[in-house]
Amino acid sequence: MYLRHFQLREKPFEITTDSRFLWLGEKHQEAFATLRYGILDNKGFLLLTGDVGTGKTTLINALINSLDDEVIVARISDPDLSLGDFFKTIGSAFQLPRQPENKGEFLELFREFLEQAYEEGDQVLLIIDEAQRFRHEMLEEIRLLSNIEKEHAKLLNIFFVGQNEFHDTILKPENRAIRQRITVNYCLNRLSEEETASYISHRLKIAGAERDIFTAEAVREVHLFSGGAPRLINIICDRALLTGFVDEKESIDRDIIRECATELEIIPYTPRNRTAEKPVPNRKTPRRPDKLRPTMPDPGLKFPPAAGKKAVAWDFS
Repeated sequence: MYLRHFQLREKPFEITTDSRFLWLGEKHQEAFATLRYGILDNKGFLLLTGDVGTGKTTLINALINSLDDEVIVARISDPDLSLGDFFKTIGSAFQLPRQPENKGEFLELFREFLEQAYEEGDQVLLIIDEAQRFRHEMLEEIRLLSNIEKEHAKLLNIFFVGQNEFHDTILKPENRAIRQRITVNYCLNRLSEEETASYISHRLKIAGAERDIFTAEAVREVHLFSGGAPRLINIICDRALLTGFVDEKESIDRDIIRECATELEIIPYTPRNRTAEKPVPNRKTPRRPDKLRPTMPDPGLKFPPAAGKKAVAWDFS
């Protein structure tokens, strides 16, 4: 609707997994490198947390896409599965030869799968998304999967991804065993005002903008109301472009952003509104060797993998 008015080829602020629109700020790049190192160095348990809308899903998609075909990946994000269905879902995700009828059969099949992957030089990564919603009993079953080893080598990396409340979950006494096993963790913070400006500029440029559509004052207002959360930035900016088109404005100014924030019922972000962040008491992440410090790829989704690839990447949600 507003594309022709602002001379854009496509909508710049769609909630999309299109890798062309991917923008990773300094914090996201640091998280990317830290977590990728943890996977490639077979660290076992990894953790990524962050407020709602801070870009965890975008980061995970980029991370998955950057991995070699020798890393077999599955992602599960349904906390309401029964234990039996959970095992069947893992079996389907990793393409086990048959559906297990019970826990014992699943463990036997899964061990065979992990050992075969190890012998072929592959790594296996299980991503547990929305981890803050998983109950203790399920988290304990996930932890027990990590006990499958061969010749003292870890056969499975488990990657928890969740909102900041997950820190409260693993700080509970009954989850101490999980907490103690987390060797690599990262909390993804919101974008700074400068990063918000770069994020908006990048997406507009990819969409075909040849000029600054948002004034500097408008960008500051976007940051004020979004608090630097990419998802909210997208929502506010998309509404602003629509409003600017309706009002026949050539650029988006501060007043339009305020009007949109009112319509969307978004109040200015303040730090006290965010969920308190508590650090996970574990070992510090070791210094990354140079060979494991990746240059940023052109990330995107890899669901499903191309024909002939070893990697498996399914999203069960």
